[in-house]
Amino acid sequence: MEAPLIGQAALVTGGGQGIGRAIGLRLAAEQMHIAVVDRDGECAEAVAAEIRAIGGQALAITADVTAVPDRERMFAATLAAFGRLDVLVNNAGILRTGDPLAVTEEHWDVVMDVNARATYFCCQHALRHMIAQRSGRVVNIASAAGKSATTIHHPIYNISKAAVIAMTRTLAHAAAPAGVRINAVCPGMIDTPMQDAVDTAFAELRGVLPAAIRAERVARIPLGHSASPAAVAEVVVFLIGPGAYYMTGQAINVTGGMIMY
Repeated sequence: MEAPLIGQAALVTGGGQGIGRAIGLRLAAEQMHIAVVDRDGECAEAVAAEIRAIGGQALAITADVTAVPDRERMFAATLAAFGRLDVLVNNAGILRTGDPLAVTEEHWDVVMDVNARATYFCCQHALRHMIAQRSGRVVNIASAAGKSATTIHHPIYNISKAAVIAMTRTLAHAAAPAGVRINAVCPGMIDTPMQDAVDTAFAELRGVLPAAIRAERVARIPLGHSASPAAVAEVVVFLIGPGAYYMTGQAINVTGGMIMY
């Protein structure tokens, strides 16, 4: 069995708001030390301050996960601050809407650079350390969109999240002999600023109000409602904990039944 989470260190990308913030706070509640990484330094510091306010240890790091020097710096800063790295949560991501036949190469590059390329190379950086110490866990935040093209209006996002699931499985196989586990979480409709932006963008495309888009999407969820970011954070804390010691290479849905495979 793996060790309890108390005193372990986690790095969470995109940790300044939404799902990333919820994950950081939830892991801090397990008495883990948290490196909150975000491109918006003020948001990162605000979450780190929330963690400190509940008695936790937190470090705010301003970084762009697509930049090699920033990636190197955020891992180095985490190790310098906490003396260890036990968990990486790749949560940073972006979404752009558009017609599939109108997608430009710039659209492709921007979304794939953050959601796929940066996620892979963050994994690579963490795994070099974790494999050497023969312990560690990675959780990649994918999406229901990576299993089923839930809408045609964010085509490259769908592709990028399918890539996250594929890299999770590949790297899990590679890291397993060292006892390092890698899993993915596939959220569905979660109440975040990103979801609000998606509703607004879709509403503009279709000439309706954002509330109509939200109601239409909720109607497709078997449980009949969206969820808070805490729903994703609970699954993350399970996957990195000792109770999931025999799980690796999985892509776990948090979709209210919208995706069941």
